[in-house]
Amino acid sequence: MSKLMRPLVLLPFFFMLLIPRPSQGQIFNEDMYKFGKALHFISSYYIDSVDRSKLVEGAVKEMISGLDPHTTYLTKEEVQQMNEPLQGNFEGIGIQFNILKDTIYVISTISGGPSEKVGLHAGDRIIRVNGENVAGIGISTSGVRDRLLGEKGSKVDVTIKRPGVEEPLQFTIKRDKIPIHSRDAAYMADEGIGYIKLNRFAQTTNEEFTNAVKALKNQGANSFILDLRDNGGGYLEQAIQLADEFLDDKKLIVYTEGLKVEREENYATEKGVCEQGRLVILIDEGSASASEIVAGAVQDWDRGLLIGRRSFGKGLVQRPVSLPDGSMIRLTVARYHTPTGRVIQKPYNNGRKEYHKDILQRFDRGEMTSKDSIRHFPDSLRYHTKVNDRVVFGGGGIMPDIFVPLDTTSYSEYYNQIIRQGILNSYILEYIDENRSSLKQQYPDFEDFRDEFSVTDSMLEQLGAMAKDEGIEYEAKGLMHSQKEIRLQIKALIARDMWDMNEYFRIFNQRDRGYQKALDVLNNWESYSAKYLKK
Repeated sequence: MSKLMRPLVLLPFFFMLLIPRPSQGQIFNEDMYKFGKALHFISSYYIDSVDRSKLVEGAVKEMISGLDPHTTYLTKEEVQQMNEPLQGNFEGIGIQFNILKDTIYVISTISGGPSEKVGLHAGDRIIRVNGENVAGIGISTSGVRDRLLGEKGSKVDVTIKRPGVEEPLQFTIKRDKIPIHSRDAAYMADEGIGYIKLNRFAQTTNEEFTNAVKALKNQGANSFILDLRDNGGGYLEQAIQLADEFLDDKKLIVYTEGLKVEREENYATEKGVCEQGRLVILIDEGSASASEIVAGAVQDWDRGLLIGRRSFGKGLVQRPVSLPDGSMIRLTVARYHTPTGRVIQKPYNNGRKEYHKDILQRFDRGEMTSKDSIRHFPDSLRYHTKVNDRVVFGGGGIMPDIFVPLDTTSYSEYYNQIIRQGILNSYILEYIDENRSSLKQQYPDFEDFRDEFSVTDSMLEQLGAMAKDEGIEYEAKGLMHSQKEIRLQIKALIARDMWDMNEYFRIFNQRDRGYQKALDVLNNWESYSAKYLKK
């Protein structure tokens, strides 16, 4: 045998010495041994240099890609970003901002936050942070966050250009905890009817909800609209607590069960703030997970009526598995079941690619716009509610009691382009920047603005001109077709920037079909409940 052949013959024995098999009696996993051996061969003998950590990360991602669509791998940085929106607060300077023409605009300061305390105002432009120029450099939203977020107690120097003030202003801001609210709106929608919109289920969600209910009850509310549309979920315990506010003691809210995880049941406990009175919950294809748990429990116990479109269908329980480098696997271990036993999770047998096309496929088959296009369910997916023995359906998502189609009557390609390219938001920023003082003088209260302000033809022309400057050709037919929606959005966005999200929805909901249907149902409860809440 030649000398060149000898290393090849000796290598297997050499590798066996490098990776010794466990002694007899040890629990040994052949798959792990196989993976470790392959990783060692590659990192030790591959022709080029390799990054061992990237190899492991790639292998983990590939393993996960063959599982369900909601088992995911998160890097250390992604874990931090994932937790922030749900933890109820973050640490920073307390502003809402936007970037317009390469400049950071302060949309508003958060009440009681560090920026408000030192005197920053809506309309201020941030031009330097800690001496670094941040204007005209193509800064991104993440770049702004990287510079302004930081540990509580740390300081950041910002230089501001304020309209009407010739010289730049210098501020030193001490970072602090900034609350993140999950409640977008809470107001009296009609006589005796309170409206509450939640955007997520975070640590403070139930507290925010109960505070809103108590305040609205003090204003005379005895019926409620809970808007969970586009609420993608969050913490399970917050969903359970919220459902508990509607249900009597000892009623099952949700249970989880998996092949290797025992059944775990969650029940309503103490008296909730909304156990009495008429109730409507708004849901749509953006309502997922925790939202579906609340909606499903309310429907199964015949506590209220669901209005809208079929929810997303995300009913898998993820258990976080922390890895040594700070990364994480969110591993699916069980399924959510409503009190009647319905599985919330929609099917994912055809793989992740098809799974993520589901919402688009709902559009294509007409489910968003026509109740008749909703697929028919087999008898195996028929369930009966716990009180009135009504028929409800499983098979993926929560089906509303009253269907409300997606409103596409005001949409045009011209309008869609303006929205997609951010032209409308840019126009609002410029308009507010130029007219903030006069608007405040003319409309000191929101009610004055709501009742008296109108979006003029001149404003639509200005929007069209801005769109043209950004490469969107003016289209009179498209503008005419969508003008009602555009006027409504402009007015609502101005209200948001001058006041808050609460006022945005007080304007926007004036033409919202689901919201209007909810008002109709609550104002004519006897006829609707007889039709939809009885067997």
